[in-house]
Amino acid sequence: MLDPQARALLALIAERAIPPTHTLTPDEARRAYRERRFFTQPAPLVLADVRDLAAPGPAGPVPLRLYRPEGLPALAPVLVYYHGGGWTIGDLDTHDVLCRELAQGGDCAVVAVDYRLGPEHRFPAAVDDAVAATRWLQTQAESLGLDARRLAIGGDSAGGNLAAVVALSLRDGGGDAPAPRLQLLIYPATDQRAGSPSHTANGEGYLLTRDSVDYFRGHYLEQAQWSDWRASPLLHPDLSKLPPALVLTAGYDPLRDEGRQYADALSAAGTPAQYICFERQIHGFITMGRVIEEARTAVDLCSATLRRYLG
Repeated sequence: MLDPQARALLALIAERAIPPTHTLTPDEARRAYRERRFFTQPAPLVLADVRDLAAPGPAGPVPLRLYRPEGLPALAPVLVYYHGGGWTIGDLDTHDVLCRELAQGGDCAVVAVDYRLGPEHRFPAAVDDAVAATRWLQTQAESLGLDARRLAIGGDSAGGNLAAVVALSLRDGGGDAPAPRLQLLIYPATDQRAGSPSHTANGEGYLLTRDSVDYFRGHYLEQAQWSDWRASPLLHPDLSKLPPALVLTAGYDPLRDEGRQYADALSAAGTPAQYICFERQIHGFITMGRVIEEARTAVDLCSATLRRYLG
């Protein structure tokens, strides 16, 4: 059964004839995503310190936003967060409320990463920015009042994809920085081939449609790149010796199965992984706490996991 609050939201979208994302230009879709957040997202929490920064990236500065709640130690644990939006939409503002919630609830700082988007900047631009920003934060942590030894990485949807890829890149890239303590993967995209049964079963009627998946993927990748592990981390040949992962999925999400498959693959490779599916939810629900109560439950779960791994 679909969650009644999620069903009501979908009915309202249909009643108001809100155009599907795949029918919009990228600029129109970005504007709609920014504007829609005011209806579905809770009011932003007031934190002790919120400021914009920038990390050096391969194509210029990568914008960041640092969130710091009251009461953290001088060197605070930190979550590096990559927003969702199909590598095409989304920015620091669309996920500002969620980052504030995770900072407050997780007793940690959060640094949000505003990586480059397609189609203007195609694969692997988002990966390159995410990796560069994370490595810079590891090296500059002390000067920012952050503890590089207590660092987690996470994201939702496309951002969950990037978090998984960053974890692999940091493991394989050498260097002296401590490994992240946790991967927080919220309905992550892990297999760009999009062939799992949930892509068919949930491909129409639940906000993220098969057409929208194709739209986002088409703005980010060429078909020949679908099997590159930096696009499809599920296809990496070695998922061992990675940070522990919490993988959350939604039952009425086209990406549900590949999230479960990634958690299973991590476990099979010996990487600690926990998997929880919010069976009655739709893709994107965790940012919708104003209209979907279970979003707050999911945020609380993520926050408790951050406290446990970073505390």
